[in-house]
Amino acid sequence: MNLFGNAVPWRSIAREALDRTAIVAKFLCLLHVTNTYVCTPTLVYGPSMLPTLNLTGDVLLAERVSHRLGKVGPGDVVLVRSPVDPRKSLTKRVVAMGGDEVTFVVDPRNSERVRTIVVPRGHVWVQGDNIYASSDSRQFGPVPYGLIEGKMLCRVWPLDGFGSLNH
Repeated sequence: MNLFGNAVPWRSIAREALDRTAIVAKFLCLLHVTNTYVCTPTLVYGPSMLPTLNLTGDVLLAERVSHRLGKVGPGDVVLVRSPVDPRKSLTKRVVAMGGDEVTFVVDPRNSERVRTIVVPRGHVWVQGDNIYASSDSRQFGPVPYGLIEGKMLCRVWPLDGFGSLNH
């Protein structure tokens, strides 16, 4: 009686399982690298970017390369780490870059008082498109360029709004 007679089928099954596990692991690594360094889907909701984005939520595709190459400028919608609460990311529009002068209404709901500042080098000025319901650089000041996490490429959901984010 041969105790190891059935070992050959088990080896092939184990090898097949190992090969499939390796494929899944490689796929997950590729997914992680793509999500961290190339592009990532982002759910954006709330009133701060009305009318550009929907109040109930949009899924946007954010690419994570341009800001590393210095290719972010005024008018771009960006994903920014909140300078107030680092656990949160914000989606805002870049209004001015370091060295630019920006004039803004301090409290648009209650007054027409304006203030002008020069954005420091290495910083950006970000604002929501809905100035009446946005917490942005008007409250927390210029944002260090290093807090930019990505530049929004396009809206992918809802499907009827699929495409670029024209202002």
